[in-house]
Amino acid sequence: MTVEEVSHPVFLFWRIFGLNALVLGAATALLLWAPVTVSVPVLLTEAVVLLSGLAVMLIANAALLRIGLAPLSRLSRLMTTVDLLQPGRRLPVPGRGGLTGLISTFNAMLDRLETERADASARVLSAQEAERRRIARELHDEVGQSLTAVLLSLRRLADRTSEPLHADLLDAQEVTRESLEEVRRLARRLRPGVLEDLGLGSALTSLSTEISAHTGLAVTRRFRPGLPALDPETELVLYRVAQEGLTNVARHAEAVHAELELHLSADAVVLRVTDDGHGIGTAREGAGIRGMRERALLVGGRLEVGPRPGGGTLLSLTIPLLREGSRPT
Repeated sequence: MTVEEVSHPVFLFWRIFGLNALVLGAATALLLWAPVTVSVPVLLTEAVVLLSGLAVMLIANAALLRIGLAPLSRLSRLMTTVDLLQPGRRLPVPGRGGLTGLISTFNAMLDRLETERADASARVLSAQEAERRRIARELHDEVGQSLTAVLLSLRRLADRTSEPLHADLLDAQEVTRESLEEVRRLARRLRPGVLEDLGLGSALTSLSTEISAHTGLAVTRRFRPGLPALDPETELVLYRVAQEGLTNVARHAEAVHAELELHLSADAVVLRVTDDGHGIGTAREGAGIRGMRERALLVGGRLEVGPRPGGGTLLSLTIPLLREGSRPT
């Protein structure tokens, strides 16, 4: 244990000791020089004076301790509300005082924890994306090809078979075709190949079209021109947040219409997903929103989720462009 680690509690001890000594010293001085005597037995007026003096001493002691330990109260409140997915909250460090080192150490600890959390999240999400690509490839190559072979076999059998078995084979053929389309849809959601091949705008267009066709949710797109060229990591974060946001709207919001917007604002790319559903209310954030916050932190972005003026929910992701790999077009 270093000298710095020991100095904080030792100084705090002497701080409290000094405050109490000040109060007790003042009380002793009053007893020495005040014209107050105590009779035996104690008279009522003397008891009132002594109790009043004790009350004043306790109140003064409590007030001094409250002032002296106020930074600890602020530190305690911050410790109970800190959230590593909403970084940047720090206590102001006073220029002098015994708790300066403690507050500085706590702020440094938050810096370290946020950095470690970001690094861990980056590794987890990178592994998650790699696993998504692997599963999508297996769905497309293995399951998709197997279903295609079954579909072709059913078609050949249906061409060679008469009624009533012919109708049953056609039904089986239709079920297999629908299963093949579902497998392909899942593969596209796991690995957005259009994002890698055609870029973010085309990927978001394909995503909104697919969600509209699959869920019946009407999605309006507003992609403003003049967007910068982004690095692949930022594009993937924007795509995944849009995907999760629209999926949440379709599943939970009971909305009829949603709007997907992407534009440039004050040297930052802003993605917004709004809907006309019942709103988020006072419900606690689930794993989906916290996952989006983690993705936003990976690229230095900020995610905000709240009520939309006029009803519904507003999800906004803001990513600054002052990052290596982002360049204006």
